[in-house]
Amino acid sequence: MTRPREIGYTDELLADRSVHRTYEDGRREWRRRGADGVVHWRDDQGGTGTDELLGARIIKRVLADGTATYGRDLGYGRTLWSRSETLMVNRTSFGGRMGAILAGIGVLGVAVTASQMPPLHLTPEEEEELRRQARTSSDGGGDVEAGGDDWGGGDWGDDDGGWSDDDFG
Repeated sequence: MTRPREIGYTDELLADRSVHRTYEDGRREWRRRGADGVVHWRDDQGGTGTDELLGARIIKRVLADGTATYGRDLGYGRTLWSRSETLMVNRTSFGGRMGAILAGIGVLGVAVTASQMPPLHLTPEEEEELRRQARTSSDGGGDVEAGGDDWGGGDWGDDDGGWSDDDFG
């Protein structure tokens, strides 16, 4: 078991349907879901990238420089990132608040088991298989485009895709 560093965040839905995310450690991020279902983000430190839900609760984050990391959605507004070193907790959503309550009474511990850890690396074939499984089960999925200075190539205009208050931790 490992005990990751916990960082909470809250999301604010903006008039243009993008999301302003504020982390408890002071960082800020702006996020928008593209037409392909991939979340494009930009932070207050000049970073940009994309988050893609591959399937099986695995999230692929691609930074503007092409670096890829993986996370795992643990449910209740919790996402495990960075070689299981960081646990992001959505304090906005019912799931995040419920997760905090359940953790407080000992139902959801802070420790992470081996089965909850995100993969360190996936081959392109493994990623595509997860996308295929996700499309089969929920008709979702899509391709990632690593971004640059234009906020990752996302569709920053009006978006009918909606926003979940827990979009890809």
